[in-house]
Amino acid sequence: MATTTSRAPRPVPPAQADVVVIGGGVMGLSTAYHLAAAGVENVVLLESGQLGSGSTGKAAGGVRALFSDEVNIRLGLRGLETLRRFGQDFGRDIDLDISGYLFLLDNEADLAAFEAGLELQNALGVPSRMIDVEEARRLSPPISTEGLRGALFSPDAGHCTPESVVAGYTGAARKLGVTILTGTPATGIFTEDGEIQAVLSPAGRIRTNTVICAAGAWSGRIADWAGVDLPVRPLRRQIAVTTAIAGLPPDLPFTIDFGTSFYFHREGPGLLLGGTEKEDTWGFDQSPTQDWLDDLASAMAARVPGLGSVGIRRGWAGLYEMTPDHNALIGEAPGLSRFLYCTGFSGHGFLMGPAAGEVMRDLYLGVTPSIDVSGLSAERFTNERLRPEHNVI
Repeated sequence: MATTTSRAPRPVPPAQADVVVIGGGVMGLSTAYHLAAAGVENVVLLESGQLGSGSTGKAAGGVRALFSDEVNIRLGLRGLETLRRFGQDFGRDIDLDISGYLFLLDNEADLAAFEAGLELQNALGVPSRMIDVEEARRLSPPISTEGLRGALFSPDAGHCTPESVVAGYTGAARKLGVTILTGTPATGIFTEDGEIQAVLSPAGRIRTNTVICAAGAWSGRIADWAGVDLPVRPLRRQIAVTTAIAGLPPDLPFTIDFGTSFYFHREGPGLLLGGTEKEDTWGFDQSPTQDWLDDLASAMAARVPGLGSVGIRRGWAGLYEMTPDHNALIGEAPGLSRFLYCTGFSGHGFLMGPAAGEVMRDLYLGVTPSIDVSGLSAERFTNERLRPEHNVI
């Protein structure tokens, strides 16, 4: 006898919202939470899949303030401050491991660039310092120091679990009355005479005059609906997790071989490994590849040769949301009332999500943010005022 399964009814969005947030990763959820906490009563968040299923859920979880751009340092510091007390404030353990960040440098140009950023980091309160290769080896015993010229280390950094951060913001936002709709993609933005009138979705039309785009790699498509140019492109990145490795120090820092973009940090009894593909894969394909695993094995053989025989337990691919200068897009589109955006973080978005949500709240309310993000406006590309971030992989 044939059986049928009933599909859960699609959630029905409210007919009207003060603001619609598009994107259910850390950026969107942090923004929605902070809006509601500030007293905005009718906030709706649309997510096409499950919460955190985009770039947030595929992230390596690194948290740091080791950047070359002042605004990124400030966003990173604020993010770290929030994550340190996340369990207390949101009732959710995020497995925060402050074991440090270590950038391994193998050429004089990168060494000079990191030294140039060190003074600014220290002035803003980041306890980073340049170290020699022997100290780098003591901090991260698995590495080979062959070819290294030096390293940058900060003890006030580390990693945590992105899914737990998503869950914490989700629960807090819902308690404050935010309507969170999963499996409900935005499918269009209706504008008239330079003003947003509604957001469209398969579940229905939501009347609103304000959209906040926090859709990561998909932000360019959404901005197009409103006639806004956000230069965001999706770039595939892959991650693997090893089987158990004996003898890993409990305080192993998040270690990045900057010249090759190979990185690792502790993940349970093993390591989480990542790095770039030999040839960039642009687009929305998130299929893991054997070629990348072969490249990863080569990087491991060169930088952590003692781990060459370790097994791979699982792996996945996700998307970086890249901009031309590898820096974020935060602001409000001119000539359209009102389209705000928070996207394009180019691989360093997760750690800035807590601070970015506060900034978006302030921009929505017309309050000057405590962190000056005016230089991250998308208008910088038309005004040729690029601000490249060097310390990203």
